[in-house]
Amino acid sequence: MRHLLELFLFFIVLMGLPDWYIYRHSIKQWKSTWLRRLYWLPSILLLIGMIAVYCTYEPRPQAMNRLSLFLIVFLCINVPKAIFTLATLLFKGLAHKIHHHFHENAIGLAIALFSMAYLIYGATEGKQHFQVKEVEIESVDIPHAFDGYRIVQLADIHAGSWGDNTDAIQKAVNIIHKLEPDLIVFTGDLVNNLASELDAFIPIFAQLKAKDGVYSVLGNHDYSTYIQWDTPQQQEEQLDSLKSKQAQMGWTLLNNRHVKIYQGNDSIALIGVENSGRPPFPDRAKLAEAMSGTEGMFKILLSHDPSHWRREVLPQTDIQLMLAGHTHAMQTNIFGFTPAQFVYPENDGLYQEGKQMLYVNIGLGHLLYPMRLGAWPEITLLTLRKE
Repeated sequence: MRHLLELFLFFIVLMGLPDWYIYRHSIKQWKSTWLRRLYWLPSILLLIGMIAVYCTYEPRPQAMNRLSLFLIVFLCINVPKAIFTLATLLFKGLAHKIHHHFHENAIGLAIALFSMAYLIYGATEGKQHFQVKEVEIESVDIPHAFDGYRIVQLADIHAGSWGDNTDAIQKAVNIIHKLEPDLIVFTGDLVNNLASELDAFIPIFAQLKAKDGVYSVLGNHDYSTYIQWDTPQQQEEQLDSLKSKQAQMGWTLLNNRHVKIYQGNDSIALIGVENSGRPPFPDRAKLAEAMSGTEGMFKILLSHDPSHWRREVLPQTDIQLMLAGHTHAMQTNIFGFTPAQFVYPENDGLYQEGKQMLYVNIGLGHLLYPMRLGAWPEITLLTLRKE
């Protein structure tokens, strides 16, 4: 609730400052008193909605859907207002500096309308604009028999955020089928909070097949830590239910253990750990235990949080490739800029230090605000290449 309060306080500023500027410099000049008053109606209604959402919020699907709907409406109204304000100020200042007249209000309005259209696209089609990113992983340690081996990585499905939109998930699964992977891996956050969010999608995810299987690990949301449970046992039962549903789908959960994948006489190690995050995220990974017995092998680690790479994987292991998710690139990438870079140095794509690599998938689903802007939902096809 504290984070939601902080978000809403920021929203009040985001709403209030542009409203004050626009009213003072444009609306105040209108002759009709009723029209001037009417200008404030959307902001008043949004403020009432904000209070209602905050007072009724709990981390369960129905309340989260109300929050998501509110966020779409709020952002589609107020982000364009903020952009209009910044654009008019910028062009007004530029006109003064070069002694040239700009129709700054018209330019600002055009930019604001474009931003509104982009936000609406991100909240409707953008969040299911699935993109396949093809990446080659080159290493001298890859066995000859695995040269050309194809791995599909998925991350951050967040089933609860899809509601009953099974068509979108089926579309993603169909895309994966066409890639014909040898192996499919999922790097955590299958649900938002409750195992029941997955129920409508179990038959669809059960369609995922690969020659060497489908493997997964847990993410921070999978532990249901964002719900106030009456007893720790209830929370554990929730986690057990999620594990059971993954088994129903034919996925193999790697909780602090590894499996060996064979091609002829060659093999690689696929290692999975529970979530390893900095506070307030759960830290249950037992990496040394999980990789015991993989000495001398080419190792692929599935670990949800990319910060694990610098905290433990790089300084303490020889793991050649780690696959992570978690960041979503904060669901925004505008001309290569994502706010995630201020929180996670490794937030999107492939990173390498020496012989060790990290790939961060920005997720298939969405959380909190139900849209993606530029950071389109990702399906990664990783191809191993022997150097």
